[in-house]
Amino acid sequence: MPPSVSSLKNLDLSLLAQRLGRLCLQLGVEVTAAESCTGGGIASAITSAAGSSAYFTAGYVTYSNAAKTRLLGVEPATLGAHGAVSEAVVKAMVAGACRESGADLAVAVSGVAGPEGGSDEKPVGTVWIAWGSAGQQQAECFHFPGDRQAVREQAVREALAGLVSRLSAQAQKK
Repeated sequence: MPPSVSSLKNLDLSLLAQRLGRLCLQLGVEVTAAESCTGGGIASAITSAAGSSAYFTAGYVTYSNAAKTRLLGVEPATLGAHGAVSEAVVKAMVAGACRESGADLAVAVSGVAGPEGGSDEKPVGTVWIAWGSAGQQQAECFHFPGDRQAVREQAVREALAGLVSRLSAQAQKK
């Protein structure tokens, strides 16, 4: 049985990155990351593992809506209708990151890290994360406690744990 995401979140980031690397190599999978509020933290964690160039294709830090559109092909209408911190946008970011990089699997993150920028609908700590491929994505909304740094760190950990969990499930099927 693949590890649960909750059990993976207790691992050190470097251990999560190493586990991700082993699974990518075992399965022949390339990964990419499309980030907004984490500002490259996911890509940094993944590339901290030696040999990550064998499975990590690219990282996109698309902090602005214009960058999400220009680099990942997120439609301006999607951003206008849902806002950057939304299920629709992170799913589009995953699809765009896979399409642009050629990776098999992507993770995308967009959120309100704070201390400002929150609203009643999307308070500080609201983070949407999606995982998937160009053709299929799954997304989940999180509400992380703490200050800006804590929200960003929790988002990176959740993003990596989700990648490891999904690849572990895939490895179990083989």
